[in-house]
Amino acid sequence: MSILSSLLGNAGAKEKEKLQEKYGKLLIPSEEIAAGFKIIRDTFIFTNKRLILVDVQGITGSKIEYFSVLYKSITRFSVETAGSFDLDAELKIWISGEQTPSISKRFNKKVDIYEVQKLLAEYTL
Repeated sequence: MSILSSLLGNAGAKEKEKLQEKYGKLLIPSEEIAAGFKIIRDTFIFTNKRLILVDVQGITGSKIEYFSVLYKSITRFSVETAGSFDLDAELKIWISGEQTPSISKRFNKKVDIYEVQKLLAEYTL
């Protein structure tokens, strides 16, 4: 199931230590990684200061875009739980000034979408 989920682009939780090793150079001294998720080649990371989206581009993956979203610029978000037939949960995030969700990510059943929502609520409310 995890191979299928990865192929479908669903997020799975990543260990904080591994994220710190790989992306620690992006963080400021007082910034800490709270959680992170990988979707095929891309990663998104919740820190105590911002949301970091890592977009691996191109065939070789040598070009990478790091997109930071300050929590204060998030105007709303929604979560949709997995169902009986739809095995994935979904997170949508609206950034100020946007009419449609700026960020939309799917999670496999290994990720507790309520914990993701709780973490986002903690930093945005």
